[in-house]
Amino acid sequence: MLLPEFKNSSYLLRALTHRSYLNEHPEAIEDNERLEFLGDAVLDCLSGAFLYNRYPEMREGQLTRMRSALVRTEQLAAFAAELGVGPLIRLGRGEEEAGGRERAPLLCAAFEAIVGAYYLDSGFEAVRRFVEPLFATLANADLDSKSYLQEVAQAEFGQTPRYHTAAAVGPDHQKEFTVEVLIGGEVYGVGAGPNKQAAAQAAARAALHKLGKASPLRDAPEDS
Repeated sequence: MLLPEFKNSSYLLRALTHRSYLNEHPEAIEDNERLEFLGDAVLDCLSGAFLYNRYPEMREGQLTRMRSALVRTEQLAAFAAELGVGPLIRLGRGEEEAGGRERAPLLCAAFEAIVGAYYLDSGFEAVRRFVEPLFATLANADLDSKSYLQEVAQAEFGQTPRYHTAAAVGPDHQKEFTVEVLIGGEVYGVGAGPNKQAAAQAAARAALHKLGKASPLRDAPEDS
């Protein structure tokens, strides 16, 4: 997956400019915070429309949970990492030395800013074509199991699930990861997959079944 092509490259440059860079380079015109605000709004609309059209029988509560999972900080940061955004961000020296290129909030903000910039550059339909393949990859992997398990665990145990990589076997090009999910120190589910994210989703689904909760994407009950 590649970043989209911009007709006006100055939009992309601004989207990749963190405020720490602006503080150290007065010649830079603007940081990416306004574009981040715009991109957040565009992503909310696009993710809602994507889920509404993809799951025509799903009720509002389930759609809301799924949208939250699609646009949460960690997931948008993962999209940014997949697109190779980290090395492109213009950072101040202090933020660079603090590992800013790998911090989820910073990567998430950059991704939202890129979406906002691309909206200004090429319009809503172009942004839809850019982000929907990213959404679809997650939807195919039952993206919301982890988010749903977190809701259940906090409501029933007052705990946040913790994920632990128990094993990673096989050659680098064909590894299989095993992940355990723990609630209050007890293992509630174990899952395997070709990457940590897929294994964690499988572990979350196993935990939901152990707790007697339906998987929110596959077999969730109708909202009352």
